[in-house]
Amino acid sequence: MAPWVLIGIVAALLTMFGFVPQMVKMYRTRSVADVSLATLCQFTAGVSLWAIYGFFLRDSIIIIANIVSLVTLIASVAIFLHYRRKNPLLTPNAADEKGAG
Repeated sequence: MAPWVLIGIVAALLTMFGFVPQMVKMYRTRSVADVSLATLCQFTAGVSLWAIYGFFLRDSIIIIANIVSLVTLIASVAIFLHYRRKNPLLTPNAADEKGAG
């Protein structure tokens, strides 16, 4: 295996599961107060475009890494929306408004 392919695989593994710790934290604490929905959406859009780019290049490492990342990000957004609906007072905006008054 070429060294650059190995570097690509390691980079893909690191980024594929980059949001898993955040997902675990949201699930364990049942809070999304520290989480930015805008960031989750931005990364979701970014990895979607990377996956499309990977299909264009026919690069399986780029394709697989970004599809797996997309799945974890979609799950993160789902967890975020679930806990925000269950506890709207714990969202960042509500906490800011409460502290400002």
